[in-house]
Amino acid sequence: MSTQRLGTAELPGGGRVAYAATGSGPVLLVVPGWLSHLEMGWAIPAERMFHEALSAGRTLVRFDRPGCGLSDPYDGPRSMELELETVDAVALAVGAQHLDVLGWSLGAAVAARWAAERPGAVSRLVLYGGWPYGRAIGDAASREHVLGLLATHWGLGSDLLTELFAPDADAGTRRALAGYQRAASNAATAVDLLRLAYELDVRPSLGDVRAPTLVLHRRGDRAAPPAGGRALAQGIAGAELVELDGRSHLPALGDAQAVVDAVRRFLGLPALRRAVETGLTPRQAEVAALVAEGLTNRQIAGRLGITERSAESHLERIRLRLGFSSRAQVAAWHVATHAARQP
Repeated sequence: MSTQRLGTAELPGGGRVAYAATGSGPVLLVVPGWLSHLEMGWAIPAERMFHEALSAGRTLVRFDRPGCGLSDPYDGPRSMELELETVDAVALAVGAQHLDVLGWSLGAAVAARWAAERPGAVSRLVLYGGWPYGRAIGDAASREHVLGLLATHWGLGSDLLTELFAPDADAGTRRALAGYQRAASNAATAVDLLRLAYELDVRPSLGDVRAPTLVLHRRGDRAAPPAGGRALAQGIAGAELVELDGRSHLPALGDAQAVVDAVRRFLGLPALRRAVETGLTPRQAEVAALVAEGLTNRQIAGRLGITERSAESHLERIRLRLGFSSRAQVAAWHVATHAARQP
């Protein structure tokens, strides 16, 4: 299991942006979607598995925008210029002069604009679940309704968007994601970033993208309709468009393995046998499965015919091997990995 290495980048106007690096090799910089929190995202099994799979053979670099997650507070205007400055700062902080870039959702438009303006810096570009023109998402009335709901009822609004972003997730995962969003930013930041997503227009920049580009989009995505992905691919010369099955807007949910496989193929990386190598022994895997069923250590011992102390020792080794601090995380991880391996 990987560990993430945290660092900070300095913005030109002041303030620090937090970033996390995982794995080793050439840099793959991820430009995030709407909201992010490096530590909380790493604790969500599906998200961690997704990032670990992408970091096999790459130094995967993720960051929290100003005012989000571990980054410094920010109450200034949200603009594409600030987004580009943030990517610049993180790329400089990790010392990457040439890098691959993966932008998803709001980050797809940012990544495309950054690649267009810095053609010598981007080796390959991957855009997932994105759009070039925000006003093409729904109609004006629906956009204002969502913005108003977020501003006045942040809890209800985050629940609503989680249902839209992750329709395939189980109820527990959706609750975790909604709480994650609320912890990642305050309501004002959430509204400002979503408004930026609705108002951006990078169509004039697409023709200037020179890096080989892969555009991925799920056919059933209601948060960002597939027409947005098609528009990105049509605007970038030579871009490859791959439409995937599924409804989840979040790349780490639903059939995340299909996203990982497409990205790794495009970057010239070997396919992985599975999203994450657990390194658990067969006995530890049995214990993890029973933890996910809700059994106590005593019940696990009885089921497997071992002592309660042995059950405790197995669980402790599992937690250390996976980098988790609680049996609840072990249970959630097992459920997520089991679901990911279903045909």
